[in-house]
Amino acid sequence: MADAILLLLRAWVGVVMVAHGYNHATSLDGTTRWFRSKGFRSARLVAAASGAGELAAGIGLLAGFLTPIAAAGVVVVAVTAFWTIHRFAGFFVFSRPDEGWEYVATLAVASTVVAALGPGRFSLDHLLGWQLHGTTGLWIIGAGVVFAALQLLALWRRPEE
Repeated sequence: MADAILLLLRAWVGVVMVAHGYNHATSLDGTTRWFRSKGFRSARLVAAASGAGELAAGIGLLAGFLTPIAAAGVVVVAVTAFWTIHRFAGFFVFSRPDEGWEYVATLAVASTVVAALGPGRFSLDHLLGWQLHGTTGLWIIGAGVVFAALQLLALWRRPEE
C-alpha cells in the first residue's frame, strides 16, 4: 500500500511540475516578460531554465528516476517562488493577486517527504537498485535549498517599491 501511495504522491507532483514546465517552455516570450516584471535579471535565461527544470523535475518524479534530485528540483522552484513572489501575499493562495504561499509550500513538503521515504517499488530507482532516499535524500534537498538561495542572489533583485 505504501508503495502505491508514494506513486500517487510522486505522480501528482510530477504532473503539476510537467504542466508548469510545459507552460513556461511553450510560452517563453510571455514567461520572460513575467519574470522580468517580477524583478529577475537575465529574465529569458531564468524563464528557459524554469521551464526546463520544471519539466525535468516532473518527469523524474513521474518515473521515480533520481528521485531525490527530482524532488530537490521541485524544492528549488518552490523556494524561489516563495521568496520572490508568494511571501509578500500571506498564507492563502486567494489572499492577494500574487497568491499566497500555501501552494508552493505544499509542493516543497510533498517533495521532501518523497526524497526522505524514497520513490517506492514502482519506480526506476527501485528497478535499478538505487537507494538514494533517507538521509541522502534529505541532504540532496538541503543542497537544493542552498542552490536556490545562490541562484536567487545571482539572478534576482526585488524591484524598487
